[in-house]
Amino acid sequence: MSGYVGILVSDACLQNQFTQVELRSLKSHFTSMRRESGKLTLGDLASRMSRLKAVGENLSDQETTDFIAALYPNFNDEVDFESFLKVHLKLHAHASSRTGNPAKNSSAFLKAATTTLLHTISESEKASYVAHINNYLAQDGFLNKYLPIDPSSNDLFEIVKDGVLLCKLINVAVPGTIDERAINTKRLLNPWERNENHTLCLNSAKAIGCTVVNIGTQDFIEGRRHLVLGLISQIIKIQLLADLNLKKTPQLVELVDDSKDVEELMSLPPEKILLRWMNYQLKKSSYKKIVTNFSTDVKDAEAYAHLLNVLAPEHSNPSTLAVKDPLQRAKLVLDLADRMGCKRYLTAKDIVDGSPNLNLAFVAHIFQHRNGLSTQTKQISFLETLPDDAQVSREERVFRFWINSLGNSTYIDNVFEDLRNGWILLETLDKVSPGIVNWKVANKPPIKLPFKKVENCNQVVKIGKQLKFSLVNIAGNDIVQGNKKLILAYLWQLMRFNILQLLKNLRSHSHGKEITDVDILRWANTKVSNSGSQSRMDSFKDKSLSDGIFFLELLSAVQPRSVNWSLVTKGVTDEQKKMNATYIISIARKLGCSIFLLPEDIIEVNQKMMLTLTASIMYWFLKQPVEEKPAATSDSENGSQMETLSNSTTDDSASESSVE
Repeated sequence: MSGYVGILVSDACLQNQFTQVELRSLKSHFTSMRRESGKLTLGDLASRMSRLKAVGENLSDQETTDFIAALYPNFNDEVDFESFLKVHLKLHAHASSRTGNPAKNSSAFLKAATTTLLHTISESEKASYVAHINNYLAQDGFLNKYLPIDPSSNDLFEIVKDGVLLCKLINVAVPGTIDERAINTKRLLNPWERNENHTLCLNSAKAIGCTVVNIGTQDFIEGRRHLVLGLISQIIKIQLLADLNLKKTPQLVELVDDSKDVEELMSLPPEKILLRWMNYQLKKSSYKKIVTNFSTDVKDAEAYAHLLNVLAPEHSNPSTLAVKDPLQRAKLVLDLADRMGCKRYLTAKDIVDGSPNLNLAFVAHIFQHRNGLSTQTKQISFLETLPDDAQVSREERVFRFWINSLGNSTYIDNVFEDLRNGWILLETLDKVSPGIVNWKVANKPPIKLPFKKVENCNQVVKIGKQLKFSLVNIAGNDIVQGNKKLILAYLWQLMRFNILQLLKNLRSHSHGKEITDVDILRWANTKVSNSGSQSRMDSFKDKSLSDGIFFLELLSAVQPRSVNWSLVTKGVTDEQKKMNATYIISIARKLGCSIFLLPEDIIEVNQKMMLTLTASIMYWFLKQPVEEKPAATSDSENGSQMETLSNSTTDDSASESSVE
């Protein structure tokens, strides 16, 4: 009889070495490996560990086998999850030591268990963010009793514990993201209501582009300072950089010479556009250096002195450039910014210390207040020749935020540019279907040779076909060339596959069978019907969905207390439809649905987004423990319903949601 590999450390101690996201990813890999043969032995593990990106990149199959054999001589021993984690840690450490540069190649998987005591925060950044919050939320009817916050205290971390402030701050950054009718704003919230606010905050933060991979609701409840500040920093950054695009500030076209350069400018992340703008203005002065970052390149304050002299010559002070001491020069720069009326939250010391977050915020404030660009420029005519496809722009946004929410190694700013080397797509595929990527033939960035990018993208297409995506006339080179239509088609199928796999993996409900679009449609109609409503949808492009009533009925069916029907409109006028749509999205996020659609997607009945919204609600509902489900839903009803779904047709065309 085979035994289990022994563990020398406690389960809790071992698992503390991973974040919750890392644990979920590894658990998914482990389950996938074990499912192949019913159990997993050390012999199986030796041949299958190469599927893990961290191992497959650095060790050959034979090296992996030899290393495991040296540790555990009995290859017939069965491996449980804790044993799998231990082998993974040892293999990863071995792979890192082989590279000769452990610091560069080791991943988060190797870090020791941490607590908030090991994380320091920047008091200067905290003071800056508090000043920003005090300024922008001072007039809020609910928060005004807590504001202004004392920047020298830790009151901020107490105030965020009910979730209201962070939800409001998200709406300052991207107005309309959260329907404030969905925020719980009683003076005393119970733990359930606080958790709902935090869940709404995290899912909404993801939906505006924040990275929240290693942040959970408990972190806010416990007031973990480095995580709270990290999220606040991202939200404020999104707000400050919101105007750095051609749609909001068409005058930015002045920075380029022709339409080809305009397209390149449109693909840049906002920080890069801000740097380009700063250097464009500096060329008008005697400053000869190129600013490439918001840290070391600006810490002597010379670039700032020249920039402000260009933008506000009426306030220029010759002594700003004459002074030799960087700290003194930084003080004079801030005096000049004050005379310009430019809001700023950093100190002279923050400038000379090279604080990247605060310096970026300072330059963004300058840009917002006075960008020095012409209000009438001939180059704006370039914009009229560029395609303005709102639907493409919205879909790109959805897929970008979804990919960033998965916790890949690199944050992407534009799917048409940042996916062209294939690497992030391979990482995304590995997250969606663990073990499916052959990392031994993958080329890791930076990739200078074009054919190496094509190799990566060819594997992306090959895996897509393996997953039964419709990829007629799509080749790896199409991704390398940034073909927008084909990239969006691939990403939609990948996103759809992900949600269907999540539903399938709830094996107690699906019995391991494939879940189809038809199943999701039927489940939603059955839930709404069983709640006593007459509403139904005929397909995911049913135009009657535009009033939002069906989705509100569905949300109420899965969680009766979620919808306040006194806030729901009849959905007749465009304004009423928008009010219902924003309420639907916020209620779904408040429950725990990770969704990236906009109110316009509901109003216009975007069938792709209707499918993902319905599937996300279904996934949330089926994940809930039986005792937490609405009393109206019995076990027998739920079981028989899912059995019907599992045996239903697999003809996806019936739902009319396939990629056209």
